[in-house]
Amino acid sequence: MKKEAMLYKKLESALNCHVCNRHCIISNGKKGFCEMRENQEGTLYTLNYGAASSMAVDPIEKKPLFHFYPGSRVFSLGTLGCNFRCRYCQNWSISQAELEDIPTRELPPKEAMSLTKEYECSSIAWTYNEPTMWFEYTYDSAVLAQKEGIKTIYVTNGYMTEEVLELITPYLDAANIDLKGISERFYKELCDARLQPVLDNIKSMYENGIHIEITNLVIPGYNDSEEDLKALVKFLAEELGVEVPLHFSRFHPDYQLSNVRPTPVKSLERARDIAREAGMLYVYLGNVPGHDGENTRCYECNELLIARNGFQVIEDGLKKDKCPQCGAPIDVIK
Repeated sequence: MKKEAMLYKKLESALNCHVCNRHCIISNGKKGFCEMRENQEGTLYTLNYGAASSMAVDPIEKKPLFHFYPGSRVFSLGTLGCNFRCRYCQNWSISQAELEDIPTRELPPKEAMSLTKEYECSSIAWTYNEPTMWFEYTYDSAVLAQKEGIKTIYVTNGYMTEEVLELITPYLDAANIDLKGISERFYKELCDARLQPVLDNIKSMYENGIHIEITNLVIPGYNDSEEDLKALVKFLAEELGVEVPLHFSRFHPDYQLSNVRPTPVKSLERARDIAREAGMLYVYLGNVPGHDGENTRCYECNELLIARNGFQVIEDGLKKDKCPQCGAPIDVIK
């Protein structure tokens, strides 16, 4: 269903959308870059309010969030559209789709909360595509979720405006931000976007107390140089905090980068070493099932605290917020 957008300004002969850092100028009868917002006779409408293309009950680790209620279940929702054009997108079938291309289910916020409880999930996540593409829906849902005692999660590219963050922050408990690279060139050539707004928003979410975890998909030949990796972890260690969990994820060929080989596991292990050398306390390797890099270990004594296989927690020995072996404080919300 369509609904008037929350964040836009009227110009002399067009509308200026304020949901993401594209700040699209939209003429009458036209849509923004994301294809989900349309100027209809001087009013900006979001076209996909409550239009769910994807629904699933996931382990929280799939987001990935390893330090936010580990082992819990999350009700995951996605819609259509995106404000990026990532050449390697693994969800391109919905992120690059228009409303008429994909069947969707109308899911009002109240029904989404009911399903979250019915499926015995402690949280709800807007994921699969960029959640700010249906910002009005996620905002209304997040306000309701807080009243219902349900935790809220964004899995996001971090390209929202300051206005969006100001509105959603009081109602957003956690976010995994996909920091795709650490150069403006990477963002321009592979995502048709800019880096700096993402860095600014990561800092803002961290400073405002949202639990954040960072994912970096390591793509051979594009963002896997030691220079890039060192710059990325330097930003996290110096501008945020060494306690922020960092996930280096293995690339698999997809979409327009189907000719690029999968990331060698040794490259991920080297990325982890670089992050640890920079002082990062919790560094994980993703898309490598069975690797020790999926596990949470104490940064002081290397005690195994939470063991995982894929997205499943198979052993959780962290009873409190301290390592049972050496007593080091562990930054996990349980």
